[in-house]
Amino acid sequence: QVQLVESGGGLVQAGGSLRLSCAASGRTFSSYAMGWFRQAPGKERDIVAAISGSNIMTYYADSVKGRFTISRDNAKNTVYLQMNNLKPEDTAVYYCAAADKRVIPPRRTDFGSWGQGTQVTVSS
Repeated sequence: QVQLVESGGGLVQAGGSLRLSCAASGRTFSSYAMGWFRQAPGKERDIVAAISGSNIMTYYADSVKGRFTISRDNAKNTVYLQMNNLKPEDTAVYYCAAADKRVIPPRRTDFGSWGQGTQVTVSS
């Protein structure tokens, strides 16, 4: 498992932008697919975006396509989530997660390591 620490959350007005970062421990970061998930109060934790270990493949939930961009810097053991044109419905706790696979896995349960989460609040 890897240790994950998120940062970059906060309060922003609708239409604004935030960039989340997730720093990972360990020396084999490129062998992990990484994902960003979010959980709003009373709702399930859903995937937002994911990226393969090689930085070639990405996945986005339909609700964020065209607004969010996931990227990674394997030399810095860090994955990012650039969030633009934020909407109030994007308000949630955002979690970084790692899967011990190079390709993006199909299930949330394939992600075995999780960060503590960072709050994103979008005001209308």
